Amino acid sequence: MLSEPRSGRLAAWGNALLAGLVSPDDAALAIVGEDTVHRVEGLPGESAPVGLTLALGRLRALGVTGLRVALPAPGHPLGLSGPPEFNARALEAEEAVVCFGAAFGLVPEVYEAGPAGDVHAEVVWHVLPVREAPPADVPSLGEAERELAEALRDATEVLAKLDVAGSGPVAEAAIDAYRARAERGREVLAPGYPPRAVRVLELAQRVGLLVSLAHGNGHGGAVTSAEIAARSEALRPVERTARRAQVAAYNSIVEERERGAR
Repeated sequence: MLSEPRSGRLAAWGNALLAGLVSPDDAALAIVGEDTVHRVEGLPGESAPVGLTLALGRLRALGVTGLRVALPAPGHPLGLSGPPEFNARALEAEEAVVCFGAAFGLVPEVYEAGPAGDVHAEVVWHVLPVREAPPADVPSLGEAERELAEALRDATEVLAKLDVAGSGPVAEAAIDAYRARAERGREVLAPGYPPRAVRVLELAQRVGLLVSLAHGNGHGGAVTSAEIAARSEALRPVERTARRAQVAAYNSIVEERERGAR
């Protein structure tokens, strides 16, 4: 939750490209981010992996008009629509992109190399067939925003009760880094997204930050196994809400377009 999912970058900047709001080169650069390179494997008509610029153009030629994000977790196929083979690959990667307008999905496979502190990541997106059906458990932006407000309040209360609210040097560093990114005015979504989607994604990332700090900040006041289990159980619905909101934000452009076409 602390970092932007690769599927989010691909969907957001891919949607901006499909809408004609950014150039292919700018979209590819934003999608790659801090990775070394991204390639796409399994495109119809291509016998070998191709670069992002060519892949996005080919997907548009195949009828793709939008890209959705899926962020599944065990027992929660968030954003998926099947078939089981694609769902299993997406669940293993914990993310995927599902095309709108053509029955394709993309699942990332990450290869990392290099010494600690200088790790380089290469990403291969595998193109697979998907079922054309509504994605699972994705809320509207309005629903996501309301749920997030409650989740943020719940997360703060849970952490305070269990004595694991952001404390200690690691937690302080994470919070400082989050604030620094916000102050730099980083572009959390690509051009074309409504302000509400940006607001929902920012809040989802903030809730995710709190959950990550709780899981990674030692045991805090939860000194027994029962108390540790209680903390995990209490935070599980909060984490689910944050993931649902992220998907709602990334998918908002496609959802609006789909509603307008009805």
